[in-house]
Amino acid sequence: MNTVARTASQANEACSAAMTLPQSAPAPARSVLKLLQKLQHGSLTLQLPDGSMQRFGVQTLPHATLVLHNWAPLAAALKSGDIGFAESFIAGDWSTPNLTDLLRVLVANRAQVEGVIYGTWFGRLLYRARHLLHRNSRANSRKNIHAHYDLGNAFYRLWLDETMNYSAAIFDGKLAQPMAQAQHAKVRRALTLAGVKPGDRVLEIGCGWGALAEKATTEFAAQVTGVTLSTEQLAFANERMARLGVAERADLRLQDYRDITDAPFDAICSIEMVEAVGRAYWPTYFASLAKLLKPGGRACVQSIVIDDALFDRYIHSTDFIQQYIFPGGCLPCPS
Repeated sequence: MNTVARTASQANEACSAAMTLPQSAPAPARSVLKLLQKLQHGSLTLQLPDGSMQRFGVQTLPHATLVLHNWAPLAAALKSGDIGFAESFIAGDWSTPNLTDLLRVLVANRAQVEGVIYGTWFGRLLYRARHLLHRNSRANSRKNIHAHYDLGNAFYRLWLDETMNYSAAIFDGKLAQPMAQAQHAKVRRALTLAGVKPGDRVLEIGCGWGALAEKATTEFAAQVTGVTLSTEQLAFANERMARLGVAERADLRLQDYRDITDAPFDAICSIEMVEAVGRAYWPTYFASLAKLLKPGGRACVQSIVIDDALFDRYIHSTDFIQQYIFPGGCLPCPS
């Protein structure tokens, strides 16, 4: 046993010996608290519903505090994993001074608290069924996109940067630079990787609020066709093109990528849209790219990915993001 593991073990043994629970603590709560005694990275201070405090883990960062207003969150986590735990947060059953730190502690101890990350098979059965019902057929795709992106442009303007990019930026080690600058770098890189030249016909699958279409028409002097299923995004993007005076070079449409017929295109860009396709439709998505791309053309697909080691369990289950943020979505893994 190495020094870190030995220290963690000793700390947790001490915690276990010292931990006393109120008589009112239900059985599910006791089960979760036993799991928390296994924390090996960072520490967690837990305030119980009666106001008493318990500490788990070792004296290293990250440190987090979790305040239980009742016992319901622990039962929800044991039964339904991260979804149940998140739902109990929304319900106001627990709170924390710093949610980011709490998530860091839980992620660092994924192996130790796996039981409350995934819950039970039975407890997640309804969520899994709901996820499967959201699979991205043509009809469901419009509903799923509407549920997320048609919340209103005013909502997204509150927290996106001025470029209205809703995908990972490229900071290239310069973390102090403005978000907008990093977003411009991301879009420029995508167009460059796709080999876009002046006069090229560029297809963007998932054109969002028009950030890539703007740069493609202005900086790269290309002709752009962009598709989205969000009426809110389309209205914003078309207004953006008109304001810039490039509307004649930007054909932005409310259209499913499976219904595009005006091929071939010299280049295709699709920035963090493949996650919304759904695993069952990945073959259709990539076949569409191949069909729509001119021989010798290039496509740039940017995606959020999930760890290879987590992928198999992920695709046979469901999570909070799929339930409440991106219905029907599925992350690919690097391999």
